[in-house]
Amino acid sequence: MNNKSKKLKYRDLNLIEKIDFDSEERRNDAEFLLNLYKDIFNITYNWLVVVDEEGYIIMINKRYCDFLGVDQEEAIGSHVTDIIDNTRMHIVVKTGQKEIGDIQEIKGNQMIADRIPIFRNGKLIGGLGTVIFKNLVEFDVYVKNILKMEKELEFYKKELKKALGGNYNFDNIVGSSSSIKQVKELAKKVAASKSNVLLLGESGTGKELFAHAIHNASSRGEYPLIKVNCGAIPSELIESELFGYEHGAFTGAKKGGKPGKFELANNSTIFLDEIGDLPLNMQVKILRVLQEREIERVGGTKSYKVDVRVIAATNKNLQDMMEKNVFREDLYYRLNVISINIPPLRERKEDIALIANHLLKKLAGEMDRHVTEISPAAIQALKNYHWPGNIRELANLIERALNLVEKEAMITLEHLPYYIRKSIEVITGSSKMLPLEGNENTTLKEIVEEVERKTISQALQETGGNKYQTSIKLGISRTSLYEKIKKYGLEMLIK
Repeated sequence: MNNKSKKLKYRDLNLIEKIDFDSEERRNDAEFLLNLYKDIFNITYNWLVVVDEEGYIIMINKRYCDFLGVDQEEAIGSHVTDIIDNTRMHIVVKTGQKEIGDIQEIKGNQMIADRIPIFRNGKLIGGLGTVIFKNLVEFDVYVKNILKMEKELEFYKKELKKALGGNYNFDNIVGSSSSIKQVKELAKKVAASKSNVLLLGESGTGKELFAHAIHNASSRGEYPLIKVNCGAIPSELIESELFGYEHGAFTGAKKGGKPGKFELANNSTIFLDEIGDLPLNMQVKILRVLQEREIERVGGTKSYKVDVRVIAATNKNLQDMMEKNVFREDLYYRLNVISINIPPLRERKEDIALIANHLLKKLAGEMDRHVTEISPAAIQALKNYHWPGNIRELANLIERALNLVEKEAMITLEHLPYYIRKSIEVITGSSKMLPLEGNENTTLKEIVEEVERKTISQALQETGGNKYQTSIKLGISRTSLYEKIKKYGLEMLIK
């Protein structure tokens, strides 16, 4: 018998009321099927009982009878209350109301049972009872296994997010200036919505960090953020990268095709970095995705529905690009539902010390360098610099300095490049620049120590000689401050 014939035969057998029992072959088939049902009923792990509309047992599986200590044939036809302790099956077939997860004591054991009424053509004809858990210990093990699986799932979700570089939140955005506080507050409010976001700001200001923070604070945060650098993908590949492709779409296409970034971001967020570098032909297709909420793979004819939130970022002036007809106006307004302007580092110089020390801690740990401080003079030099490369440039400079530090546990002026050092101001109340090219007998070390001595001296005077407040003001430990006070003979300035 071929597969098609078997399929038709078994479909007919499941409609027992239509079987022609005058046919011996069909009677044998029906007997086979009924015996199969009985075997399945008996070997099922759960304990099962079926009663009629008056509560008399029609069927009860052998596993249940073995536990109850009754003969299966004797149990059938008996009233359920005579066979099973504390049963409610006779009540369920009267009320027609199912009872799920009820605790029932049978032979001194606490069990968890379900009771479900059986209807045919709207008429109540009986009920099915099943013991799901034989005791509460079994239930407890089941619950623990479920919790364990949930923890494992949560662990793998977190690991996936780490692997994709998306485990950042608003706490990772360092700064106490009013400008960055305002931007963070706006971003936190935006995170709770489903609207598209456009991040604007110079290169290196932390647009990607904001994208991660917004995504992770949103309702989609349990899924990984999907990142696309629109300026880094060759124009001939960007369509297949964003929308995927079907099998045979082009030479070298993977067998079975490949999903694109928008498909991968379904129910999550896609971060389109450098959106200003997107070619015009691709801008049209991105616009269609935002409008229709569906994508079509390269070489395919089928559309795929996607639920994606878009966070876009650029360091370009999109309004100027629209005037030059190199960026679509309709796409701009689709993306610019909420725009966030991230201030450059030169406009938040009061954050430089915080950011520098944060980067120092992070990079020193990654590089396994025991460097814990940045000298006040070095911090002042960093504050005086104009930072065209913003935070990214500052991170590179801290990493460079860590590679130059030898025995010291501190980054000082001598570890900074000349273009940073040359702008240092002596903090004495005047704005006169310290001449790094001093007389021929002046060494860089002497210049650094002089700046450091005057910086500490002024800080002590401003705090009235309070060592604790001075150490906080200078961003160094009290132990380090004590050593420097002694080194420069400033004991008379302390309380």
